[in-house]
Amino acid sequence: MPSSTTAPAFCQGMTHLAETLPGFETYAKAPAIAAGQTAIADPSDPAAAYQTLLAADALRYLTLQITSAKASGHPGGFASSADAIAALVMLGYKNICTEVGHHAPGYYSNVFLDKSLEDMGINTVQDLCDRFRETHGLLGHLSGQIPGLLAPAGPLGQGQHFAMSGAKLNPGTLFPVTIGDGGLGEPYITSSFGHFNTSYPEVTNFLPVLVWNGFSQEHHSMVSTKTNEEMVAYWEGNGFKKIILLDAKDYDDANQEGAYVDSTRFGTEARLKFGQAMLTAVDEAAKSALGGTLTVLIVKQLKGAGVHKRGAQSHNLYPGDTVEKDYIANALESLALTPDAWELVRENYSRAGGGKASDVAVTESTRALPDLGSLPLNEFAIGDKQIATTAMGELVGHVGKADPDFVVTNADGNAASGINNINVALNIVHPTVDETYFQRPGGQVYEPLSEDACAGLAAGQALFGARSLWCSYESFAINGLPIWQTVTQAMAELRRPTPATVCLFTAGALEQGRNGWTHQRPEIENYFAGMMRNGNIFPLFPIDANGIQACYEWALGQRNKGITITASKSPLPIRTTLAQTRQAIDEGAIVLQETAGDKVVTFAVVGDMVLNPVYEAAAALAEKGIGSKIVAVVNPRRLYRPTDVAAEACSEADTGFIDDAKFAELFGGDALLGVTGGTSAMLEPVMLRSTAPRDMFAWKRGETAAGAAAVMGLNGITAEAMADRAAALV
Repeated sequence: MPSSTTAPAFCQGMTHLAETLPGFETYAKAPAIAAGQTAIADPSDPAAAYQTLLAADALRYLTLQITSAKASGHPGGFASSADAIAALVMLGYKNICTEVGHHAPGYYSNVFLDKSLEDMGINTVQDLCDRFRETHGLLGHLSGQIPGLLAPAGPLGQGQHFAMSGAKLNPGTLFPVTIGDGGLGEPYITSSFGHFNTSYPEVTNFLPVLVWNGFSQEHHSMVSTKTNEEMVAYWEGNGFKKIILLDAKDYDDANQEGAYVDSTRFGTEARLKFGQAMLTAVDEAAKSALGGTLTVLIVKQLKGAGVHKRGAQSHNLYPGDTVEKDYIANALESLALTPDAWELVRENYSRAGGGKASDVAVTESTRALPDLGSLPLNEFAIGDKQIATTAMGELVGHVGKADPDFVVTNADGNAASGINNINVALNIVHPTVDETYFQRPGGQVYEPLSEDACAGLAAGQALFGARSLWCSYESFAINGLPIWQTVTQAMAELRRPTPATVCLFTAGALEQGRNGWTHQRPEIENYFAGMMRNGNIFPLFPIDANGIQACYEWALGQRNKGITITASKSPLPIRTTLAQTRQAIDEGAIVLQETAGDKVVTFAVVGDMVLNPVYEAAAALAEKGIGSKIVAVVNPRRLYRPTDVAAEACSEADTGFIDDAKFAELFGGDALLGVTGGTSAMLEPVMLRSTAPRDMFAWKRGETAAGAAAVMGLNGITAEAMADRAAALV
């Protein structure tokens, strides 16, 4: 066990230190990154290659020790990429993203070495081990709260969106993104690269680094049988112009079997040659990407290189896999550095890129936003019929013209959602100029036929500090929600303010009668209803064209929130003023109509089109002498009790909830009927707090029907049924 007198203070807690290292006296006389410099001067310098290998082994060592400290976590995948990550850092590149959440302990090790984690009180290896996979510590997968790490990483197939968003917003800065060969099976990784490059051919300053190690989580990866030539052809077929493939087997002097080998088993000379080749390859790839060429770097090395096991067995640790286990202790001993080597690695890392990542990464400061001026709000007269989405589209066009970084994404087309005015104002970004379709290079409307790509770019931009809007048919949005959820959770933890990620979901189930159940999926609202309890998710339900303008106005001023606006694309009557919706956003709901009677039934309504049968039901009740109150639920998150929601845990906490007195004022009565054309879950906060006899009319399932009224009828949402049930309740 090392003591504080034999090792730098940050090494406290290390289980193994080496006494000597071959080649250290020759290649480690001075840091490869000189004082005052941000990167190694010459990638062909053997001393630089040697010190990069030291950094790679330091990363492997820390990754294995922190995971074995908890007998939990994933060391194997990152271990096969450690040489590439070390080379990127030594060459001064610290804006690194990843597609692989399983590589988290390696990335924590990376920002520990450059002192970034000191910002959260992690100063020693012991701290690193103690706080791995602990609350307020280092989560099992990357999140938004870790200093120096740009983006979260959980579900596969997401990291490229962050790299592309960062590249688009920060010209001249390289954004490497590691992609696992297990994750490469997700087809939208390369398809999203392809659409982005076609739309923004000038933005090439992102660099996919394929970690081709032959294995996935529990078996060989599905691309493990490809030859090098086939892998190169795959990337060429997906539009990449420069493919650099570095195969560790070309440097193997240990006669390892199979197509995938472990460079840590090479002899000293062979390993130095491999390290030199890695530095050269990374340098060439980085300069190519920064120079305007769509580039990918492929690193082919056996999964688990240098750690406790190889192949899929290295993927994660199991209970009992602690530092006392012989195969873990042996691996740590083989990876151990001397005290002087640890000091040298940390010196290089602290200088690389101009300082610790928590100071220099682009996401570590608040991005300045252009002033939008006054929004061109158009307040329609009560009783007019207007299309809500079109009214919002006018505001979106204004935002895009005021903010050149602003982007609108839509997979199914803005014109189909009543917002073709967005295309007119901002144009679809496309290599073909066509005035008929309002498309041109440099447009601000991004239209890949993939909700994942739409949500990815929009949410990625918001996370990186810029404005965006994701538009989608309600029925199709589910395909993009995993990355939106990842980003909103990261925003809840983020250590800086960033614009809310805003969505417009149109053409709801009630409008899609003739299309049938394929286009009738309001169950998506269950997703948001569940997420509301996170604390920073705000689903908004404007009831008319005035309301949607007020909702978007509010959303533009929010930070670190996920905001969804759900509205119809059909002309519907104006029932509220702008001021009334602003009040409804603050208080959660607004009373639209009150009818006197001996008994009063309160209708709590989510949605716009579904109000039509509610007004009919209120009229029918009035004929029976029963009073009613129609309340539009615009911002249901405000209607929860504070104890229902983890609001205070959010970094930019919004703790606005209405009190019991206000709730009673809005929803009090002799009976309560919740009504929605979507999921009943969105009315949970009302049902939790109401003490009146109550019931619910909500979506059940989709079916082909002639129109909205017929769809509602198939789901039992009719004026007659509501009036009958209301009368029975009172």
